[in-house]
Amino acid sequence: MSRATDTQKALRLNQARTLLREAATVPAAVERLAQDCVISPRQAYRYLQQAQRLTAPVPVGEAKLAFTVKLPQSLIRRVRLYATARGTSLSEVVSRALVALLHRGHPRG
Repeated sequence: MSRATDTQKALRLNQARTLLREAATVPAAVERLAQDCVISPRQAYRYLQQAQRLTAPVPVGEAKLAFTVKLPQSLIRRVRLYATARGTSLSEVVSRALVALLHRGHPRG
């Protein structure tokens, strides 16, 4: 069985949080979460334990897709060094750079 994505984890934690408020008992919540999410009762219980500590719903991030671009080797090297120096991923560096570029607005002309 494959690992849950960050989006799946957030959705499951939010559902577990709701079930804790609505279900009559924890075993009933475990059964419902396991059934709804097609996970083991043990894993459902772990989500419920985590959800008990939540003070607010977990934000659900947008799903990410692969996007291939061709860049000069020197730029790739610089981006990798930048990401390593800041302890973040290449995807995060590129995402932030693109958001900043697009936030500036449309070119004039």
